[in-house]
Amino acid sequence: MLDLCYQHFRTPLVEVHPLMNGLPCDSKGGFLAEGEEPPPWDYPPPDDFSPYTDRHQFELADLLFRRDEMAANSIDDLMQIWAARHSNQGPPFVSKQHLYDTIDSTALGDAPWQSFTVYYSGEVNEADITAAPWKVKGYDVWYRDPQIVLCSQLRNTDFVQEMDLAPKRVYDSNNKRRYQDFMSGNWAWRQCDKIIKSNPEAHGSTFCPIIMGSDKTTVSVATGHTEYYPLYISNGLIHNNVRRAHRNGLTLLAFLAIPKTNAEHKDSNEFRKFRRSLFHESLLVVLETLRPGMTKPEIVRFADGYFRRVIWGLGPYIVDYPEQVLLACIVQGWCARCTARFDNLDGLGGRRSHELTKSLFEVLGMKALWDDYGIISDIMPFTHSFPHADIHELLSPDLLHQIIKGTFKDHLVTWVNDYLELVHTPLEAAKIIADIDRRIAAVPPFSGLRRFPEGRGFKQWTGDDSKALMKVYLPAIAGHVPTKMVEAFKHFLEFCYLVRRSVIDEDNLEAIDIAIYNFHQARTIFQDVGVRLEGFSLPRQHALTHYRHLIQEFGAPNGLCSSITESAHIRAVKKPWRRSNRYQALGQMLLTNQRNDKLAESRINFTARGMLKKSFFHAEEPQSRPPADDDDDGGAVDGQDIWGKVVLARKPSVFNFSTMIILS
Repeated sequence: MLDLCYQHFRTPLVEVHPLMNGLPCDSKGGFLAEGEEPPPWDYPPPDDFSPYTDRHQFELADLLFRRDEMAANSIDDLMQIWAARHSNQGPPFVSKQHLYDTIDSTALGDAPWQSFTVYYSGEVNEADITAAPWKVKGYDVWYRDPQIVLCSQLRNTDFVQEMDLAPKRVYDSNNKRRYQDFMSGNWAWRQCDKIIKSNPEAHGSTFCPIIMGSDKTTVSVATGHTEYYPLYISNGLIHNNVRRAHRNGLTLLAFLAIPKTNAEHKDSNEFRKFRRSLFHESLLVVLETLRPGMTKPEIVRFADGYFRRVIWGLGPYIVDYPEQVLLACIVQGWCARCTARFDNLDGLGGRRSHELTKSLFEVLGMKALWDDYGIISDIMPFTHSFPHADIHELLSPDLLHQIIKGTFKDHLVTWVNDYLELVHTPLEAAKIIADIDRRIAAVPPFSGLRRFPEGRGFKQWTGDDSKALMKVYLPAIAGHVPTKMVEAFKHFLEFCYLVRRSVIDEDNLEAIDIAIYNFHQARTIFQDVGVRLEGFSLPRQHALTHYRHLIQEFGAPNGLCSSITESAHIRAVKKPWRRSNRYQALGQMLLTNQRNDKLAESRINFTARGMLKKSFFHAEEPQSRPPADDDDDGGAVDGQDIWGKVVLARKPSVFNFSTMIILS
């Protein structure tokens, strides 16, 4: 029996910023009349696949280079087989080089790579040439024009229904705020107020926040510990699900330089200062073309066909804690957002800001800045040089490293093992840990649960491992550890699942505060039993106390998680590196990324022109999905609410069941 119960559909109320509201304009900046249609796109004829001769040639190029990543020699072999089979017609491409040249000649998605070189500007003597070679070496930074990249994202027709053109405040039927996509947060609204106050001519413009993320990644340890330092860029207008799914909403912008030296100099103040300066000066150069558009509107065409006046602005920066230290120019162990002392991070502390730092520079010496405020005195963050930007308020929450890998794996799970080894003999502790693993392995197959046949004894933890273990770890330790320790896990997991929702309302924020308070009360058990005698002044765990504020500022945290940039490494760094010959690989990686972008942009363009309606293939190319390390674990969603309840039959029967579905 199927019972259907209907409730009224609840539509959220949306308030849009009244002044910077993304009004359409013409190509010269003049606002259009209400209801006026956008100018038509300047598309070629519908059968023009230039620079490809036809659709068949484009689909083959996309299949061989982007989707299948076929080796160069194999492409030559395939074309030769094709030519032998169809001698009267010839292959689509004469050779691999013909294929590459055709892709390279594509104007769509063209964002050329350029570079600059940075040198140490301090005093260098003859002894430094051999003792400190980093002082005489040049450091190359390869980058694209961020303005070209962002304009390409804004006109991407895939995003036409998944983009906010102005800051918004979303309310539910009870007039309570809801935080979801980036533009639903308070920060974007407040930035528009600042821009209008300093430049009334920005009325009717679109404020476009610039979201960036950087993270070093290793592609090979065996062949010399090869590292790269990619910098990614996105815009804050697209919805969180677009950025998470990497549907061309997150783009590789640059490869930053990684200065290295020997063990003698790596911890020297001179080298550390140079490394910080290199990072911040590089970002200043890379972002320079955006500076004029941060105060004077620029005309940009959007995915819906309309032109709009755009004001750029630096937005959140996605990084793990070590890079937060580098970005904020603070001492390791301190918080990059507040002034709480490193030895009591959850104690009293005000908010950091560039204004506070400059004021302290004027009255305190280097030692006092370091000891009392955790500030490095010889440099200001790169955001100080751009209008309305302060890195201390732009550091994003990081679900992956602060919660999933940090507090859960590195802290709580490790502390449980430390407790067992502290209160039991080594043999007894090993038996209990083995029993915990047996409980984890005994979890039956069920939708949404991952099985661990060997327990948790894997060598390298991924974000997926940690998230899956979260779901089964609590009952596995029950009975082996004190009740208060189990309660600490319970309250932490409540917090975790609340902040990982895609939509967070004011009731959720209250629940988040309660969960943090209860977690802080319960975690003292680890101090009481002697596992954490030094307390809990841990930067990643302290970051939990800032989540309520950051959700109100930037919307749901899953749109700004470092798992987004870490997942991008596969496509932008690791796969291109594997396709290279390993000799001076960076140049080959740049070219691979550029060709992939051109093929992706061509497919978007041809689809928008209605030229790819029917697939050539038995199965459509799978749609991009959110990275595995950044999925959503329930919570409110847009649209209809569906409540499911399964009622078991009183007598065994194959078909006798009752289901209630409530649509609201």
